[in-house]
Amino acid sequence: MKLLFEVEYPGYSQTASVRSPYIYAEENWADDMELAAASIGLKAYARQYARMEPVTPWLGKDTASHYQWYPFVNPGHYELAKQLTGDEKNEIIAFYKKGIDSVWEKARKNAFYRGVPFIWCSNNLTASFATQLYWYRQLSHDSSMAEFEQANVDWLLGCNPWGTSMVYGLPGFGDMPADPHSALTHIGKMKIDGGLVDGPVYTSIYKNLIGIQLYDADEYKDFQSDLAVYHDDYGDYSTNEPTMDGTASLIYLLAAKEYEVSITRYNVEQGAINQGDTSRKTLAIVFTADEYFEGLPVIIKSLKKENVKASFFFTGRMYRNKKAEPFIRKLVAQKQYLGPHSNDHLLYCDWNNRDSLLISRDSMFSDLARNYLAMGHYGIPQRQSYFIPPYEWWNSQVADWSSSMGVQLINFTPGTRTNADYTWPEMGASYKSSEELLKHLFNTEQEKGLNGAILLIHAGTDPRRTDKLYNQLPVIIRYLKDKGYQLETVEGLLR
Repeated sequence: MKLLFEVEYPGYSQTASVRSPYIYAEENWADDMELAAASIGLKAYARQYARMEPVTPWLGKDTASHYQWYPFVNPGHYELAKQLTGDEKNEIIAFYKKGIDSVWEKARKNAFYRGVPFIWCSNNLTASFATQLYWYRQLSHDSSMAEFEQANVDWLLGCNPWGTSMVYGLPGFGDMPADPHSALTHIGKMKIDGGLVDGPVYTSIYKNLIGIQLYDADEYKDFQSDLAVYHDDYGDYSTNEPTMDGTASLIYLLAAKEYEVSITRYNVEQGAINQGDTSRKTLAIVFTADEYFEGLPVIIKSLKKENVKASFFFTGRMYRNKKAEPFIRKLVAQKQYLGPHSNDHLLYCDWNNRDSLLISRDSMFSDLARNYLAMGHYGIPQRQSYFIPPYEWWNSQVADWSSSMGVQLINFTPGTRTNADYTWPEMGASYKSSEELLKHLFNTEQEKGLNGAILLIHAGTDPRRTDKLYNQLPVIIRYLKDKGYQLETVEGLLR
């Protein structure tokens, strides 16, 4: 209803200043509408609004009114592009690139690669622009602007003319804001670690501000210029005031960077992690189940006897199955990791044409939400953030959708082959006996090692298979222990 209201009454409103002469002068709104439409899957509406404001207006500009074009980055482009393919997706990516190029034209002329104007909240603009560069790289897989992206991050952390970090408490050593314009620190002597201050402003702006003064000597006086100033002083509300929205932008940016660094330790296929850190002698055994789960009594007994943790990914249908409930409750009591496997065990994409989706974003979201709802019956935390797709078959679009829900796709490590335990003799050459699977697994360990491996075994299989691999779980566990492996849940493996 809110979206329909905005469609009927387009436009924006601004704050009404009463005592202060400074207002929040936002005058753009198409970016907000694009994000709203993209967030609820209205792609046609979102594309319409994207074309109304293809480039965030401050990009390439030298100045702007206070919060004239807010937010300082358009997340709507990113959320929309993840839902599109082909020329439609490339159009949105090109919007990001056009804005980046306009800033680069200014930035390439100075040593700091500085193309962000020194207006109020320049650090907020910097964090936002670095995020746009990051999103562009993620969507386009073009790394030509990676150095430019890093320069904007570096600016916030001390690679600037004042040689100071712009984040209170970060790093825990060196030069950083110590006297921000905040009553919490100035009067209450409280720490506000992680707070991003407004950042440098044009000297011309600073000299014309009302009621501004420095309480202490300017420790950066040798680095001030006719262009821009920054003061680590409680009295400078223009450059040294912690900004909540800027800090929120920085949190997102740093989290994205942390994730990017961490995931490089893992093997990733189509956006899904299928192997953990190969420098550590750890691995995870995972079990999936939908309609068949007859192996759970054996599995539960084996894990308890061997004092081992494992991970279980069940469909919503199985979580709701009354016959499965006693076993699931035992797994919960053992503190095993339990996660989702889709609600109805949907096939996400074509077996022969992986890029061909068989579901929509909304249908996947709805299905997974029902899976989580079924897990809630057992008190399993909704924060369980790892997800094995049904049939262990997905594509990068599905991985992007999962990521937007805060869920990381994972899958078994290629070549381990234990996942073939679902086959039965009538399948002919495709059938793999437990003896064959064990032999292959042990040979793989001897030849390549299993560091970081995710071994998938089915908690139940078609009755036509009588040679159940889960019956060999004690053999597998003892072999891996003898080889010095630490068996973890997926959460422990990928931490």
